Amino acid sequence: MSSIKPEDMYDAIVVGTGISGGWAAKELCENGLKTLVLERGRMVKHIEDYPTMNMDPWDFKFKGQPTKEEEAKQFKQARTGYTTNKAHSHFFVNDLEHPYNETKRFDWMRGYHVGGRSIMWGRQSYRLSDIDFEANKKEGIAVDWPVRYKDISPWYDKVEEYIGVSGENLGLPQLPDGHFGPPMELNCVEEHLKKNMAQNYKDRLLTIGRTAHITSTEKTFEGRSACQYRNRCMRGCPFGAYFSSNSSTLPAAERTGNMTLRPFSIVSEVIYDDNTKLATGVKVIDAETKEEMTFNAKVIFLCASAIASASILMQSKSDRFPNGLGNDSGELGHNIMDHHFNVGASGKFDGFEDQYYKGRRANGLYIPRFRNVGGDSDQKNFKRGYGYQGGASRGDWTEAISEMKYGEDLKKAISEPGGWTIGINAFGECLPYHENKMTLDYDKLDQWGLPTITFDAEWKENEWEMRKDMKQQAAEMLTNAGFKDVQTYDSPGAPGLGIHEMGTARMGRDPKTSVLNGNNQVHTVPNVYVTDGSFMTSASCVNPSLTYMAFTARAANHAAEQFKNGKFA
Repeated sequence: MSSIKPEDMYDAIVVGTGISGGWAAKELCENGLKTLVLERGRMVKHIEDYPTMNMDPWDFKFKGQPTKEEEAKQFKQARTGYTTNKAHSHFFVNDLEHPYNETKRFDWMRGYHVGGRSIMWGRQSYRLSDIDFEANKKEGIAVDWPVRYKDISPWYDKVEEYIGVSGENLGLPQLPDGHFGPPMELNCVEEHLKKNMAQNYKDRLLTIGRTAHITSTEKTFEGRSACQYRNRCMRGCPFGAYFSSNSSTLPAAERTGNMTLRPFSIVSEVIYDDNTKLATGVKVIDAETKEEMTFNAKVIFLCASAIASASILMQSKSDRFPNGLGNDSGELGHNIMDHHFNVGASGKFDGFEDQYYKGRRANGLYIPRFRNVGGDSDQKNFKRGYGYQGGASRGDWTEAISEMKYGEDLKKAISEPGGWTIGINAFGECLPYHENKMTLDYDKLDQWGLPTITFDAEWKENEWEMRKDMKQQAAEMLTNAGFKDVQTYDSPGAPGLGIHEMGTARMGRDPKTSVLNGNNQVHTVPNVYVTDGSFMTSASCVNPSLTYMAFTARAANHAAEQFKNGKFA
């Protein structure tokens, strides 16, 4: 770090080291660009900085639950119900040190360290289809995507093959096939539901989740090995079995000799030159010393997350851009989307008492979208669709407590598995509403003197109508398959809870209604690219990280070509 001087000139600067930032760094460096990678948080080195990776439940005080004092420091991060567990709470921010404001509740889950949320992500990896890319235009909602599936398909190929995604090809137009390693196995109860659904429904099917875990022993991934079925992923994986920036893309960038990585570097602003109509660099505040400095480059990639990247652009004011860099449309900070979930059903199954499963599979079943994909699937009450994630498992000894067993009976109970249960949880698309937004509060500054963010976003009628169907169909599928004691639930929470926030600097065809073009460039400042969730024009109903990676790889190669052709001189 001491060798990095502000006056140094770089070819490219990447802001953020999460899923998008790691890919931007890798592609730019492999294209020969001298690249400065800035991370606002601390250094996390692969393996050596995963302190809980091998700990067992009994190694944690209070079974891993935070104390009241600890929870007070992460009172917003705690809203998920799992982020503050001591196995991985160190990867989520202190809310007292990193405050934000809420006109309406918004659950902003953050990880400020090298690797970002690529360490803690859910790893489910699905492609968007033309049903997604065309939906806004067909329905007259928001603006049209400036790309179609054919534009991004080769980049999905590249990313899947590089990160290692396991799964099953299905031949569905709403969920395009990909390049997958061997799928993880469904257990016997999940297989039962799969067979029953195939018999009862023509419009839906069940598969194993497509997840960014190496399952192949035939293909090699540098520095990484196959999944060990430990299901301790959010702690950081010493095997590199699941994809993260730390285990994969950042080491690849480093191997080129072209990457300079600087942690504790908070980017406050992108600097704009009115003469060249290009960005010249970024302003940075050292997180530890609060020293201010400037770094210069020909290409800028914002990959700080949908909220943080939009905040940087909004803070980047000039005579040309009084409302934030590239914000001629007024759409910057608007159109916040997430996926709404926590609605579905659970049930018990009598049978298969002689069967169990091997290991702790870090994956579950997946039921792809089957609503509003044409024909009889089209609904009158809501637009777009949803998919289900979930799984079946056997209960454990805790079931014995309710039976009030003791002595010999208790010993027998705790040595035998309980009955089979299953749960399926829907994830639905949220429409892009202009009024769902974030703003900057200059009256409430953070400890570095930067404005705090205020959220004003909510679910609306389309999401509420969709949830009714999500719950009903889940119960119906389980009941039809012979599950007993089928119970439905609906706990909507608030936007942000899905940790899939997106849309704050959307792509579009017209600078008057969007912030970015089809190559992820700011319309009016072409050497600034934004490739995290900010660019999403609509949300689809699938986990978005694979799409962020594919668009990032595509944009980085576009930027490298433009740079080499002297477009940003």
